[in-house]
Amino acid sequence: MLTFDGLLIEQGDFHLAVDMVVPSGAQVAIMGPSGAGKSTFLSLVAGFMAPVAGRLLWRGTDLLPLPPAQRPVSMIFQDNNLFPHLTAFGNAALGVRPSGRLDRGETAMVMRALASVGLEGLEHRKPATLSGGQQSRAALARMLVQDRPLVLLDEPFSALGPALRAEMVGLVSDLCAKRRATLLMVTHDPADAARLDGSLCIVAAGKVSAPAPARATLANPPEALRSYLG
Repeated sequence: MLTFDGLLIEQGDFHLAVDMVVPSGAQVAIMGPSGAGKSTFLSLVAGFMAPVAGRLLWRGTDLLPLPPAQRPVSMIFQDNNLFPHLTAFGNAALGVRPSGRLDRGETAMVMRALASVGLEGLEHRKPATLSGGQQSRAALARMLVQDRPLVLLDEPFSALGPALRAEMVGLVSDLCAKRRATLLMVTHDPADAARLDGSLCIVAAGKVSAPAPARATLANPPEALRSYLG
């Protein structure tokens, strides 16, 4: 499980407190108003930001002393973070080796990952020649080959249309379920949280709420979420 033990982030006038437990294999949507700290929360888990107090435990091990590369985390950002000069294969291969130089077995693994996200036959295409949905799939393939138990998504599908967005949320949910990975996904769309059919955390007023059943929370939202949803 992922345990946030009295964590506190402070940046000038901004502060964010997190004290909760996320079960292993859970799929958790993260929602809240703009500027409340949703991306900051993911950055804390990924290791891009350090708290001023508390512990972050994964299966009993404190992750805070570890740099980002040594944490059991893969993260997809809003822009998918693809390198424009690399092909879909080359971008996915970075999840195996930063050099991109793979042996035969690693090459086969990347090809399987691309096929599993629907990019078979498109592995030699560069990002500029891929649609938005295909770029998201390339980022998912890189996530798969990293094979890490904690998956963080920072609104990577926000630029997609409703139908494609729903398809991508379903795909990432299925992929994480098959690998029993723990998923934390920042989103501004309550439909995304409902599609995951898992848990929902609300980031508001300097706190991250403990995970609660998403559908029940959306059906009867607390005041912080009600104000955000309008």
